[in-house]
Amino acid sequence: MDRADTQHVLAEHLPYPLACRILHFTPNSGVKRHTSPWAELNFAISGIMEIGIRGVTYLSPPQYAIWIPPGVEHCCQNAGEVHYACIDIPASACADLPKEPCTLEISPVMRAILADFERRGVCHPVTPQDRRMAEVVIDQARQARAYASYLPSTADPVLAPVLAALQRRPGDKRGAAHWAATAGITERTLLRHCQQHLGMSFNDWRQRLRVVSALGMLDSGLPVQAVARDLGYSSPSAFIAMFQRLTGESPDSARKRGLPAAP
Repeated sequence: MDRADTQHVLAEHLPYPLACRILHFTPNSGVKRHTSPWAELNFAISGIMEIGIRGVTYLSPPQYAIWIPPGVEHCCQNAGEVHYACIDIPASACADLPKEPCTLEISPVMRAILADFERRGVCHPVTPQDRRMAEVVIDQARQARAYASYLPSTADPVLAPVLAALQRRPGDKRGAAHWAATAGITERTLLRHCQQHLGMSFNDWRQRLRVVSALGMLDSGLPVQAVARDLGYSSPSAFIAMFQRLTGESPDSARKRGLPAAP
């Protein structure tokens, strides 16, 4: 699916109590900028999705979803292949959901219900049983842990080129001093820009980037040893320790938890 072919994936229905669309995008494809009268909960089944909202790029690796409230203009673009779910929720059901775009954790319950819908071809829940399950999905979204953005980005002219270079090579082990030099600034200035524009330290952002990258690699079937090596870790145990600290589970557990329930 390329950019010229994506118009038909934009929903034209009124979802009740929700609607589920499973979409697949080839590399370098996307959906043009648009708004919807309902909310969208977008999450990657495989690959990493990129959604542009108000000048900010939100990344959605597996296990995390991007929440877009009703009436918020957005677009999506993907450098790699992405298979993802788009859950449309009517505005009337959004009273207790976030008022601003954000990143939400996806619960195993939510994934299991949506996997069942996808298996049975349920795009619009009709039966009383399916509508009750749809209400559970919305309740799970209300209870989900929210982040302003799991991996924030910025248009800051100092930081943007550095972050782009790191995203191209998440396993690059060169430190903040090197990247400050490439930007023509001091290391202290670079760290200050990170706190100001990203809301976190340079090292914290890099570790989140590695988690995002690792989730995509694990989802594609790469063994833990290969993921650790590609992300610049001297040993699988060092990578596993970092992954557990940031996600609360081991890489193997993340893969096993995600794969059976993936739509």
